[in-house]
Amino acid sequence: MSTAKSFRVLPGFKLTLGYTLGYMSLLILIPLSAVFLKTFELDWERFIEVVTAPQVVATYKLSFGASLLAAAINAVFGLLLAWALVRYSFPGKKLVDALVDLPFALPTAVAGIALTALYAKNGWIGQYLEPFGIKVAFTPVGVLVALVFIGLPFVVRTVQPILEDLDTELEEAAASLGAQRWQTFRHVILPILLPALLTGFALAFARAVGEYGSVIFIAGNLPYVSEITPLMIITRLEQYDYRGATAIASVMLIFSFILLLIINGLQAWTAKRTGRDR
Repeated sequence: MSTAKSFRVLPGFKLTLGYTLGYMSLLILIPLSAVFLKTFELDWERFIEVVTAPQVVATYKLSFGASLLAAAINAVFGLLLAWALVRYSFPGKKLVDALVDLPFALPTAVAGIALTALYAKNGWIGQYLEPFGIKVAFTPVGVLVALVFIGLPFVVRTVQPILEDLDTELEEAAASLGAQRWQTFRHVILPILLPALLTGFALAFARAVGEYGSVIFIAGNLPYVSEITPLMIITRLEQYDYRGATAIASVMLIFSFILLLIINGLQAWTAKRTGRDR
């Protein structure tokens, strides 16, 4: 009695795992380890002094707060945009679909300059906001605008394939049973989209929290007002304070990892509840 040997396209588990761990080590683990090893050259008192300086703490609040808020805004409007692109036909649809990917291809410095030109007090949009006392450029609002701009494609491109696979018969069945539009969305569509929506939220947040090029131009970089943490790291590096730069970077890494771990946990929980992990 012969046992049929299963055919696998890729090499065996051990070899594949070895390649995976080696690749991850070269690209991720070793560079991150270097950050922490450089930080460990500081004694504990000096480390606390660096990472809890009032100006540094202000950058934490702006970077993480604006990144979370931008990711939340993108989760809402990215879902609406993905819905329009999947469910409706309208003139210029392919153009809009192509423009969604523009933040991926556009150099971040170019994006920052363009946003600054638009939202400065004499810009195309800023000149109409100025009479109402609304200032965007060189304020935390400008940071938020830049982070929303660079994070939108992550939500749209994550949710869009799920919407394309979503059968409209589910909505029709809910409507035939007397469900209102909001009830259909909340109880039928949202549970299916939620894992993908959380993934897009996590990707948008991860991109935003480390963004530098598109933010520094529109932020104005005013201490305690519109300074972001990546700028503080760059400033330390320019001053040849490598230990101080890695100390601030390590705090960013730890907080970002914790937040992403929480988001991924929520994603796994929602996928398990809705049966999407099968």
